[in-house]
Amino acid sequence: MSRFRHGLVLGKFWPLHAGHQHLVEEARAACDRVTVQVLARREEDAPLDVRVGWVAELFPDVHLVAAHDETPVDLDDPDIWDRHMEVITGLLDEPVDAAFTSDDYGAELARRLGATWVQVDPGRVEVPVSGTAVRADPGGHWAFLAPPVRAWYVRRVVVTGAESTGSTTLAAALAERLGCPWVPEFGRHWSEVRPGGLDAPWRTEEFVHVVREQRAWEEAAARRTPVPWLVCDTDNQATTLWHERYVGHLSPEVATAAADQVRPAARILTGDEIPFVQDGLRDGEHVRHAMQQRFRDTLGDDGVPWVEVHGTVADRVEQALAFLHHRVGEDAD
Repeated sequence: MSRFRHGLVLGKFWPLHAGHQHLVEEARAACDRVTVQVLARREEDAPLDVRVGWVAELFPDVHLVAAHDETPVDLDDPDIWDRHMEVITGLLDEPVDAAFTSDDYGAELARRLGATWVQVDPGRVEVPVSGTAVRADPGGHWAFLAPPVRAWYVRRVVVTGAESTGSTTLAAALAERLGCPWVPEFGRHWSEVRPGGLDAPWRTEEFVHVVREQRAWEEAAARRTPVPWLVCDTDNQATTLWHERYVGHLSPEVATAAADQVRPAARILTGDEIPFVQDGLRDGEHVRHAMQQRFRDTLGDDGVPWVEVHGTVADRVEQALAFLHHRVGEDAD
């Protein structure tokens, strides 16, 4: 039999980490029903709906509610407490008889709710992590983050370029150096299996399909990466250019679908100075340089930093790592 009928867990979940998971799991084990409240401020970088999504995915059986609470935190000010409690009690659909926290503020919270305070892992001895620590160094606390949270924090590096410029080779080599997965190009796979083969006219709907599948492949890889890096062999911005190449114009439909892509941390453009190799799926060398220039003209339009790399695969890896180290993160080496 459960110790309590209705338990409450509340927090910023900025971000959700293993300490929060432990807290919710303890509440679930002790209560017939658990309400989880996600309380955020608009100035914080992880949107409220994103945090709600994390909790909902990991704990689909809890009663989940959320709100913005813009009142600053001052645990010694009764008036501040009153303002917070207006939000907290306003989200409750029935009284609670247990409040679960790790920190000591739980005593006052429980008193104000007329509930029992259950302190879980005081001092964070069992699960030594906090939201502040994760925000300061996500990679250093990667083991404490669940897959959906990792996907939000991961730094995505897109390798792109015209046909036969070595983008796939570089993506694999760069991912090996970073110790992360790399995401293949779904568009290449689609070229091999599309109805009508390569001779059939390309349609806008196909590129929308490519955009969505590429996004799904990327999201799956972002959830499983063991480090806060992910290398992608193309992205949705490149797909919009390939639509222009094969259909003859840019597409609002493709652009709309592509807008759902998570913003990459950087793009690496592979140089077109290497010999062209025809693999049976490519247009041909006669369009390679013009397409490469189209990439140069459009990269950076969305503010994502980019660099063009040249030389051998080893040269290109070192150039890419130096750029990432300088523009993105100290651990890119």
